[in-house]
Amino acid sequence: MCKQGHDHSHKEGIFGPRTELYFAALSGLLLLIGFLLETLLYSRANMSLGFYLLSYFFGGYFTLKEAIHEISKGRFEIDFLMLVAAIGAAFLDKWAEGSLLLFLFSLGHALEHHAMGKARKSIAALTDLTPKTAFLKKKKNTVEVPIANLKKGDIIIVHPNSKIAADGYIIKGNSSIDQSSITGESIPVDKMALTERPPEMENDHQIPEEHRVFSGTINGNNLLEVWVTKVAADSTLSRLATMVQEAQRQKSPTQLLTDGFQRYYVPFVILLVVLLNFGFLVVDESWGASFYRSMAVLVAASPCALAISTPSAVLSGIARAARSGVLIKGGRPLEDLGGLTAVAFDKTGTLTEGKPKLTDVVPLGSTEKERLLKIVVAVEGLSDHPLAKAVVRDGKKMLSLTDIPPAENLEAVQGKGVKANLDGRSIIIGNLKIHEEDRRVSDIIKEQVAQLEHEGKTTMLVQEGKDFIGILGLMDVPRAAAKPTLQRLERLGIKKMIMLTGDNQNVADAVAREIGSIEARGSLLPEEKVAAVKELMVRESKIAMVGDGVNDAPAMAHSTVGIAMGAAGSDVALETADIALMADKLDTLPFAIGLSRKAKAIVRQNLWISLGMVALLIPATILNWANIGVAVIFHEGSTLLVVLNALRLLGYKKEG
Repeated sequence: MCKQGHDHSHKEGIFGPRTELYFAALSGLLLLIGFLLETLLYSRANMSLGFYLLSYFFGGYFTLKEAIHEISKGRFEIDFLMLVAAIGAAFLDKWAEGSLLLFLFSLGHALEHHAMGKARKSIAALTDLTPKTAFLKKKKNTVEVPIANLKKGDIIIVHPNSKIAADGYIIKGNSSIDQSSITGESIPVDKMALTERPPEMENDHQIPEEHRVFSGTINGNNLLEVWVTKVAADSTLSRLATMVQEAQRQKSPTQLLTDGFQRYYVPFVILLVVLLNFGFLVVDESWGASFYRSMAVLVAASPCALAISTPSAVLSGIARAARSGVLIKGGRPLEDLGGLTAVAFDKTGTLTEGKPKLTDVVPLGSTEKERLLKIVVAVEGLSDHPLAKAVVRDGKKMLSLTDIPPAENLEAVQGKGVKANLDGRSIIIGNLKIHEEDRRVSDIIKEQVAQLEHEGKTTMLVQEGKDFIGILGLMDVPRAAAKPTLQRLERLGIKKMIMLTGDNQNVADAVAREIGSIEARGSLLPEEKVAAVKELMVRESKIAMVGDGVNDAPAMAHSTVGIAMGAAGSDVALETADIALMADKLDTLPFAIGLSRKAKAIVRQNLWISLGMVALLIPATILNWANIGVAVIFHEGSTLLVVLNALRLLGYKKEG
């Protein structure tokens, strides 16, 4: 019944967006003058009536406009009911009460629209982040063009301390980029140029994070050249803004429940008001008194606070989340997130960093660690295998010397390892299978390898000529934030946490040991992940699945809430998940759950306020304990109170 949720653009007037507020103030001033004239100068009744009529005009102008707008669509909402009550008061010569009703009603809604506008502006601000023009690089010069004219493959110049105009990747220059508008990260992120530009890199999902930039983010102190990968309408920021705007229109379960309640409640109120008109047949009073009572009940029973209680909290919650790089796709995920008792995590890239690291370098015999590292870095430097790249990257960090001897004649043995020559000596690096022809792998070495593998590590045995000179251990290590994040989730009341991975059980157990507080299930196929989620759903009723939104999509679809991490720039993650954590940061999850719990608490408070006020006012007006004026004051007060209560979510602290 409340007019919230509809378009209020037609509320502009001669004073701009604040016209309704000024009209309400004029209505109140004229009411006061009329009341003073009526009270102090009894003989000037006609003069006071003139001021009441003007108060009616300014207080009822937007109410009438809204009522006509709604009636034309076949809806009878609260504006119509308030007009009926005001006309009824005038009919009974209760001009002061009718003026008070329209003044407080218009003032309440003007303040309500102003307060709700704060939440909407927080969302609308997303669309204003993108610059309107870009500096397009031509062969000999640079031309300023509207961003709508940019095409994939264009090169744009980004000046220091200015906004980046399109999604893409840096091809020249290094800088620190403020990505807070997309990911919610408060600290600028270092970005560097991508030197080679093969055709397949046109798909920006394949571009490493350190080269990628987003429209609407702010460049640091250096000049950049950016290769455009998405047109303006498809940019991450544009799609994020669209999704947030769509999300605020999605109704939550509580809102659907209150909407259903109102469908039966409104006809009941109308029937009650009609019946009260015949109260004079039962009670010793005039028809005028019965009619007045029915108008007071009409005001008291109008469930405006109830209608706005949930949407205002959902809008504020979604706006607050978006400001911190969390996209919540509507009221249902917002409410469900707050009711979680269990969380399932994908391992790779979610609880772990998603890339192998060289964790163990074990020299054998008399070999020194420095010499072992130089040999493996030289040989693996010839390979493009992900494990080889990890060995080279981390091995160089461990080396104090930079002179790496050149290796040659690399031969890759599929699924086993590599062979190469270094300074005339044969070098073999790989798992035990590549060495199985050599019977001289001792039981002690095998035990050392087995111990590392039991710890969840991928092992490489290094052989120089006929001697075994070292063992390497590699592992996809847990994120630094994983352990504290799981501890925070426990404090938030998450009773069950489980890690689901396709890696073997040893690897899963090793990660679980490091981060704690989590059950590990390894060697799972995608369909087995779905089965695990379904099993948890039976026991815990509400469960979230956290993953990257691509290979975890089936498990996400079967969970209460699907949560995608690092969704910035990922179309699949944005489309698949109910909630998208735009930054690749696990510690955003407790913030999102905490915000949702706060939103649920505020919705509950608002429902108690709105229903409690109606429950008090209806008997009070029926029994003549409260007149129209009192009913209006409490009615509008409760409506404004639930809006202001919901707006508290905009100030929700991340630490919460």
